[in-house]
Amino acid sequence: MSNGDGDGRNDLRMPDDDEVFAEVVEMLGANRVRVRCADGTERTARIPGRMQKRVWIREDDIVLVEPWDWQDEKADISWRYEKSEAEQLREEGHLQ
Repeated sequence: MSNGDGDGRNDLRMPDDDEVFAEVVEMLGANRVRVRCADGTERTARIPGRMQKRVWIREDDIVLVEPWDWQDEKADISWRYEKSEAEQLREEGHLQ
């Protein structure tokens, strides 16, 4: 399953133009979480229906969020990284 060069690196999903890395800092309930985004902003992020019950999101998880155009303090979660993927992102300098 590796890419052949033996360093164990996986090709991870990177943010699209309208997405930013974020860390979940608090569970708010009702499918909402508080996240600290890589741009320094804290936002209320919504867990979309397609992720509910399939992808469990917990505090300290690294996620990709898509800030709302019309309300910058809110965002939608578009992806959650596994712990090993989050470590790889930190090692490669994508996260502070």
